[in-house]
Amino acid sequence: MGELVERVDEQDHIVAVVERGEAIRERWLHRIATIVCRDGNGRILVHRRPDDDSRFPGQFNWMLGGAVDVGESYEEAAVRELAEELGVRADPHFVFKFLCDGVISPYWLGLHEVVITAPVQPDPKEVAWCDWLTELELEEFVRRSTFIPDAREAFDRYRALGAPR
Repeated sequence: MGELVERVDEQDHIVAVVERGEAIRERWLHRIATIVCRDGNGRILVHRRPDDDSRFPGQFNWMLGGAVDVGESYEEAAVRELAEELGVRADPHFVFKFLCDGVISPYWLGLHEVVITAPVQPDPKEVAWCDWLTELELEEFVRRSTFIPDAREAFDRYRALGAPR
């Protein structure tokens, strides 16, 4: 059996527990937790996904994260994903969530933010490359065709909210 997630409705209420692959194939709503990582100077971490990744191979993103596990909150998933992908233990704070009509499947995206002052140790299975960019550099970078489309929408919403800088 594959990775289990909670299928949710348009109000983000749990409907059932399903395999993530099935949720994607059937375009059922489920939950994704993401983290925007900033350094002590306010720069944002951007990364490239591995070329052999099953979802968006070789593309860039300004958020880390993944599916929220069964019984897990968005915040708990963000903490877990940060540790898995960057080897960092921290408590990201929740910024907002929105219903994303994703390229692969629709989902609820919970966006979190954290300031990281310790060195990062990216898992090469999750992160092929990463660097810290200023917001101005990120603004230009996010419009490239090699950037994950769903990440562009999240970036636009983040900026529209006047999210912390």
